[in-house]
Amino acid sequence: MNFITSLLNNLNYGTIFFLMMLESTVIPVPSELVVSPAAYYAAGGHLNILLIILFATLGADLGATINYVVAFYVGRPVIYRFAESKLGRMCLLNQKKVEKSEEYFNDHGVVATLTGRLIPGIRHLISIPAGLSKMNYWKFLLYTTIGAGVWNCILAALGWYLHAIVPADQLNDKIEEYGEYIKIAIIALVILAAGYFAIKYWLKRKA
Repeated sequence: MNFITSLLNNLNYGTIFFLMMLESTVIPVPSELVVSPAAYYAAGGHLNILLIILFATLGADLGATINYVVAFYVGRPVIYRFAESKLGRMCLLNQKKVEKSEEYFNDHGVVATLTGRLIPGIRHLISIPAGLSKMNYWKFLLYTTIGAGVWNCILAALGWYLHAIVPADQLNDKIEEYGEYIKIAIIALVILAAGYFAIKYWLKRKA
């Protein structure tokens, strides 16, 4: 964790890519503390906001691809054993979390790889059930890129906004505070969207 802390304190395009790759596997790296601080520095003229979003999204794609490939080839029993292992628990994993991501994927179909990238607790694991279900890789990559890109844009906008109102020594605390509001808003939007499509489907069936 000291290594990751060191990278978080020295953000550049390479470390953004690497940390977001880790965040999209099973390593507990909070994306809020990568993209938002980088965007905060970009607002001060030290980095380019578009390149931050690009490298963050590419890193997320690579990390998600690693999860997808592992799940595709090793299967559910091995994934569950790893989640319950000492190393898995060090990564804040357990079988229940993996099952939760599978349930979300099964309930929402392939679009879950897009919407799942926005939901806390699901975001970094949604690529596992995609691999387990043998989802088409290019479709998986497309939805992952869109979902990760949207999430990174939200985090970048937050960092850019905070630059105007928050001193650097208060940045992480404010990111965590505003991050909770963003998570609640996103979950609410996903629930509303799911409800809308469910009602639409029901009305269509009834007709």
